Amino acid sequence: MRPFLDKVMPEAWQAAGAFSSAIREAALGRGLSSQEVEFIKLRASQLNACAFCMDLHAREARKAGIAQQKLDLLPAWRESPLFDDRQRAVLAVAEAATSLPTTEESDADLFGARSVLGEEAFVAAEWVAVTINAFNRISILSGHPVRPRDAEGKIVR
Repeated sequence: MRPFLDKVMPEAWQAAGAFSSAIREAALGRGLSSQEVEFIKLRASQLNACAFCMDLHAREARKAGIAQQKLDLLPAWRESPLFDDRQRAVLAVAEAATSLPTTEESDADLFGARSVLGEEAFVAAEWVAVTINAFNRISILSGHPVRPRDAEGKIVR
């Protein structure tokens, strides 16, 4: 069992949290919605198989107003007509930033995403994706546990 990175070096964890908060605020200020931010975080966490972050960001996505049906279909967003152009754009950014190196297909997706989002929101989406990928790695390396929760998200003992 590895040590919890956040427990052994709490100042780094606090700095990472401050970084994440700054990126979120900057992204919201550059045209991304809370829902779009959570789509990025949840999709990247799915691709990285980070159970802790998947649990957290599924709850955050619901709080942001994302319908459960979209959350259920998120792994198949390309095959579902339920996702609008902006949602598809941020999901393409999440996937390209998570599955490196980029391919010709993901480069084409990124070009399309930039045309849908505009430069500032596109760059904001990339920053959100970079940040959640870092947190996925911290959580996976630390072995952060997923705790049972009730319907309101409170930990069940």
